[in-house]
Amino acid sequence: MSTAPISPGRPTSPDSAPAHEFSAPLLVPTRAGMTGPWALAERARRNPDGALIARKASLGRSWRDMSATAFRTQVREVAAGLVARGLMPGDAVGIMARTSYEWTLLDFAAWEAGLVVVPVYETSSAEQARWILTDAGVRLVVVEDATMETMLTSLTGTAPELADLHVLSIARGALTDLVMDGKDIDAADLDRRTARLTSADPATIVYTSGTTGRPKGAELTHGNLIHLAVNACAHLPEFLQAEQVRTLLFLPLAHVLGRFIELLVVCSPRGVLGHTPDVKNLVTDLSTFRPTFVTAVPRIFEKIYNAADARSTGPKQKIFRMAAETAIAYSRALDAPGGPRRTLRAERAIFDRLVFSALRDLLGGRVTHVISGGGPLGERLGHFYRGAGVTVLEGYGLTETSAPCTVNRPAATLIGTVGQPLPGTAVRLDDDGEILLKGIGVLGRYRNNPEATAEAFTPDGWLRTGDLGSFTAEGFLRITGRKKEIIVTAGGKNVAPAALEDRLRSHPLVSQVLVVGDARPCVGALITLDAEMLSGWLAGHGLEDMDPVEAARDPRVRSALERAVSRANRAVSRAESIRTFTVLPGDFTVANGLLTPSLKVRRAQALDRFADQIDALYTRAIS
Repeated sequence: MSTAPISPGRPTSPDSAPAHEFSAPLLVPTRAGMTGPWALAERARRNPDGALIARKASLGRSWRDMSATAFRTQVREVAAGLVARGLMPGDAVGIMARTSYEWTLLDFAAWEAGLVVVPVYETSSAEQARWILTDAGVRLVVVEDATMETMLTSLTGTAPELADLHVLSIARGALTDLVMDGKDIDAADLDRRTARLTSADPATIVYTSGTTGRPKGAELTHGNLIHLAVNACAHLPEFLQAEQVRTLLFLPLAHVLGRFIELLVVCSPRGVLGHTPDVKNLVTDLSTFRPTFVTAVPRIFEKIYNAADARSTGPKQKIFRMAAETAIAYSRALDAPGGPRRTLRAERAIFDRLVFSALRDLLGGRVTHVISGGGPLGERLGHFYRGAGVTVLEGYGLTETSAPCTVNRPAATLIGTVGQPLPGTAVRLDDDGEILLKGIGVLGRYRNNPEATAEAFTPDGWLRTGDLGSFTAEGFLRITGRKKEIIVTAGGKNVAPAALEDRLRSHPLVSQVLVVGDARPCVGALITLDAEMLSGWLAGHGLEDMDPVEAARDPRVRSALERAVSRANRAVSRAESIRTFTVLPGDFTVANGLLTPSLKVRRAQALDRFADQIDALYTRAIS
């Protein structure tokens, strides 16, 4: 790797290295003492009375600010209770709850007590929870409500390895009990525990939700998380070091991206973090919290766009679609020499008053940047949002990289890519195009799984991602597909399904898409309908209301989907285009096991479950 000084955040391709490798130097030097407790103590020292947390009032729509000092005091009170429960440094503590203030409080309290946090998705089954709690050696788990408490308590009676597991419920006063338990713990004991922590110590074990196989426990250290967070804050000063930095977290904190945003706010000099557990109330919460930036998975941005399109009918829909095309053209022109022409700027200004301002109001009215991660956003949506006045900074990362390893920046954005390497990160393309990674966020090992650890790294220490990509000359990374998901048709054509799936999901009717065709004569697709959008779309097209099962059989709905497939096919060659498809009567969901908690399709499970439907696709195509 090159060690020559370069401008902050600018990626380099070392003189001695080929152009398929780029890296970025650290902006903030790392030290062994940088841990979770250190980050919170630093925030309280630098801005003791400034707000760090905003909590929604139990009644009404207002938010109450909590200072960094007040939050740290509560953290230490809960940490003392964990110590009083007999937990020793290095012990594992589980958290099973929706995104909430209590989740963040428990996260930092466990670190203050020298413990290792093990997230469990609130949607996990008993079998999944049993595996995670057993593999991680969890001694105590805090759950949100009675349903989760009942499920885990039953495990202590049926799973011998969990017989000694203690289950506490937030709904039944677990946090108050912990504070009371900890009143006799000497503060010096906590100080000794945090003083012994180093950046090399494990901070959390995050189990990959996994599209196939049993989840693996990625051991992430305090250094992985905090070194990356402090460098990301320096890398993105435009909205992480601004006078107003507010974000409303609705991603699950069991997901590494949600956790990373939590840490970003703590490491930001003036960041304020709010929580909302239920996306059904998201628009209302955004309007009252008024964030300056938000983070979401691509499906959220797709749904906002599709909802705006579906709510419009007749002339209003025509205006929205004209506005969308103008936004996309305006954003593309920003990247061209000379920028947008005068007439395009004027058109964009008109649509800003008619359409775009209302869209920004949906995000709270003050959002200037949104971070998209967890999957590919799609170039068209990226241009639409930027043209509408909200810059989408798409990034890329894995559980194994503590969240992002590349990201677009306000000062260096190329829509359609996932940006350039973050400080302290190197990205390389293998001979077959697989993305390989090294850096401060990359895990050292999987929990209790030396075989998986060995398989995850190349002989010279690069993490294998399983993703395929390419670089621009400036080091912007473009994701082109998943190595294991490449479809090879009977005719020998290699097809990356993601591009077609992304384009089809942009249609208001479509919820999920699974492109198929491995060893088949042509490419096909399984499509599910978006139940939330369906009624609005039907009404807007003068059709009677029907449920998804009826709509899946309706020739008028199919005709609309045929047009959507034809539009998606324009982006690929004829040999790669979708030639046959079917509409499934039900959607892919987390509950039925076909989506991961981060809303990725579990491809292997879906292929197995719908094997008969896939066979029928090709029977029809051939006949």
